[in-house]
Amino acid sequence: MSLKSLLTTVALQGVAEARARIFGHILNPTGKRSPHKILRKKLIGEKVAQWYPYDIKNDDPLVLAREEKERLAKLEMLKRRGKGPPKKGQGRRAVKRNK
Repeated sequence: MSLKSLLTTVALQGVAEARARIFGHILNPTGKRSPHKILRKKLIGEKVAQWYPYDIKNDDPLVLAREEKERLAKLEMLKRRGKGPPKKGQGRRAVKRNK
């Protein structure tokens, strides 16, 4: 490699680095994969969260208590019909294992 070509490559590399620094670009001379393109995008979580209205049910303890009471009443009704959840250790997997 001659001295002239070496100086040329070093000068071009310096120019590229300066350009990247000035314009805020990320320099990737090796061309390897980088997550920078993905990380550069704006996050959309706030926009998605704003789309759905605020649920006031979670603030009111009376509403939560009523929902819990309804859940327990439904569970009791299912148990009376024999459709409730099995006792611990007597579910489908335990029955399968004992066969």
